[in-house]
Amino acid sequence: MKWLLLLWLAILLGIGRPVEAHQVNLITARVAVTADRIVKVELGLKGSDVDRLIGTRTYDAKQDAVDPAAVEAAGAAILAYLETHMAVTGGGAACAPGNAAILPDGDGIVYRNSFACASTAGDIVYRSTVLTERDKAARQVVLVAQGKSETQALLDSENVAVTLSKELPSLASTMWRYLLTGIEHIFLGYDHVAFLAAIVLWARRLMPVVKIVTAFTVAHSLTLSLAALNVLVIPSHIVEPAIAASIVFVAVENFFSRDVDKRWRLAFLFGLIHGFGFAGVLREIGLPPDAVVPALAAFNLGVEVGQIAIVALMLPVLVLLDRLTAAGCEEPARAARLVYAMSAVIGLLGGYWLLTRLLEA
Repeated sequence: MKWLLLLWLAILLGIGRPVEAHQVNLITARVAVTADRIVKVELGLKGSDVDRLIGTRTYDAKQDAVDPAAVEAAGAAILAYLETHMAVTGGGAACAPGNAAILPDGDGIVYRNSFACASTAGDIVYRSTVLTERDKAARQVVLVAQGKSETQALLDSENVAVTLSKELPSLASTMWRYLLTGIEHIFLGYDHVAFLAAIVLWARRLMPVVKIVTAFTVAHSLTLSLAALNVLVIPSHIVEPAIAASIVFVAVENFFSRDVDKRWRLAFLFGLIHGFGFAGVLREIGLPPDAVVPALAAFNLGVEVGQIAIVALMLPVLVLLDRLTAAGCEEPARAARLVYAMSAVIGLLGGYWLLTRLLEA
């Protein structure tokens, strides 16, 4: 039974996935359209993503930066990939490209080019499958500038194009995409999943769980909002190790305390820290200038929906395991050896994340 539980936990936490719990496969683009149908495109990619896509070695993990010489050497390969997976069209016909530039930019590379669409008729469309064709979880944030107005679109593996000469996505569409992004992040944020799993392991009644989830939500909503709006920002090299340390703390506490009624306090305290982690993702993605509050609320709601789903999946499994290990007792108790086994696995994961993040800081 213990091995069954450990197998379930391994699946839940995704032990086989990358250590970086907040890896965001993200491309940023700025597309400016002039009155004479000239489209200027600036695309930004992380150096590590470029290397993964093309097989180059532009990114130096120790320096957390790309090597300008390596970027220059790989320029033709990078450009060939981008030209294959990105296009600007007018009325379905390709707009004439200018002279492209591939430049190093800190830990990433920047692609710049302009496209002349004056000789084409019909809607101007920006289409991109950069990174999303390889990784379905990737996203591309497109800031569209038209005259003095700017708005934002979010592309993914299914939504690969934005029409520049038409009305951009509605508020409802924007909120829906940020809601889904929030849900995806909590499920792919393995450290957040580990924390939630550890903090409710002793819970056998619904009310303590409600208090824990509510406290965690209120806390991370507060710091997420403050950080996403640039009111209070804490560097990731401080936040990420602190999140890992919170996992270790809660996992170790399971060996010494079974009192879940008061754990909402811990959930609130550590929720403040986890909120800065959520905000790191949202600040990378950015908030649409014309819908800052709705997009922030939708992302936050997505995170909440995701964590409720995680807890809702965990509790029935724990109750079932209680019954299977109770040997016919009318009121089965939570088997300590099961909680200890799960806490040990979570604690080891948290310790591993803590060590690697401290070394990378």
